[in-house]
Amino acid sequence: MSAATRRRCRGLPSQMTWRPRLKLATAHRPSPETRRTFDRLSVESFATRAEMGAAAAADIAAALVGRLASQANVRMIFAAAPSQADMLKALCAVPGIDWSRVTAFHMDEYIGLSPSSPARFVNWLDEHVFAKLPFAAVHRITPEPDASAEVRRYSDLLNEAPIDFVCLGIGVNGHIAFNDPPVADFNDPLDVKIVELDDICRQQQVDDDCFADLASVPHEAITLTVPRLLRADRLFCVVPGAVKRDAVSKTLYGPLTTECPASVLRFHAACTLYIDKDSDPDA
Repeated sequence: MSAATRRRCRGLPSQMTWRPRLKLATAHRPSPETRRTFDRLSVESFATRAEMGAAAAADIAAALVGRLASQANVRMIFAAAPSQADMLKALCAVPGIDWSRVTAFHMDEYIGLSPSSPARFVNWLDEHVFAKLPFAAVHRITPEPDASAEVRRYSDLLNEAPIDFVCLGIGVNGHIAFNDPPVADFNDPLDVKIVELDDICRQQQVDDDCFADLASVPHEAITLTVPRLLRADRLFCVVPGAVKRDAVSKTLYGPLTTECPASVLRFHAACTLYIDKDSDPDA
């Protein structure tokens, strides 16, 4: 039996050559300065933000290639934040990934911003990844005209099939997605919900140069909940920068509590946290 015939028998496209693609996707992965484990969470610390982003991108690419070798398509969720820019730039440059079999979601969106606002998360993601790669589909959160109806629609889309991967960050207040401490719920019965943003979260958006001042930052958003994020098979959490050092410290060393929602990442079965020397509390 030929190699092409064997691939067809496994339900894989006959034109794909899997091993060479996996080698391409993992060829230039920087090595971390330290590797540690906190409960079930793998933590890799890099000398620079660029190395951190490149390593995370290499791991995501390898996971994509591996998963696409065994199933017809992949569904993944992306975070929109400047902290993700290095990783996304490196990921977009990796050859050998069949993006036409990848369906993309994002994890949160403001309520009340103009659809054309550059601060809108989906517009940021369009610029950095969604418009750069030939995805099978990109499912955008669209709060207008009815945010409650959009919550239901997006929940249904997410639940059409399992989510394979999530690319996320951690906020200054320890949030994951827009699950700020006052609204985070580790046992949330919802998959997607409308939340009130706390002032620390809103100020971070100003400090990240996404808004001119605090008054310009919306007070409400749609977000995927903590349990919805954690149901994904594998999580890649990218957290650079000195402003995140305290949040990383609480994530790694603090109690499991919604006062630092990211603390729950220590107990996911397959999550890697990528940090740089600035965000590493032990550097």
